[in-house]
Amino acid sequence: MTKYLISFSSGVMQVADGEWDQVVEESHQVIREMKSAGVYVFGGGINEEVAAATVAGDGTVSGPAYDAFARLDGGHTVIEVPTRAEAVEWARRVAVACRCPQELREFMFDPES
Repeated sequence: MTKYLISFSSGVMQVADGEWDQVVEESHQVIREMKSAGVYVFGGGINEEVAAATVAGDGTVSGPAYDAFARLDGGHTVIEVPTRAEAVEWARRVAVACRCPQELREFMFDPES
């Protein structure tokens, strides 16, 4: 089985006033269905109110984060499924529920993780 990351940047989610409750319910329903299907690993959103920190190889802590991750925000869900086609289907369902495009990425296998 392969783990996949389904994610979106907070800037792409455009929900009309009065539709938030429906979007929240529909997106939570997809998560409940993932859990019921046994494919859900982890999910959540980045707390954009807390500054990122960089921890160097010598243990010193500084900020901000690497430039490559400066825009790491929004929502993220990790699933584990047998095929990419199944991962695409789950990403499609999340996109419909959230009313915004989702990015799908495959994690590389690491036997130590």
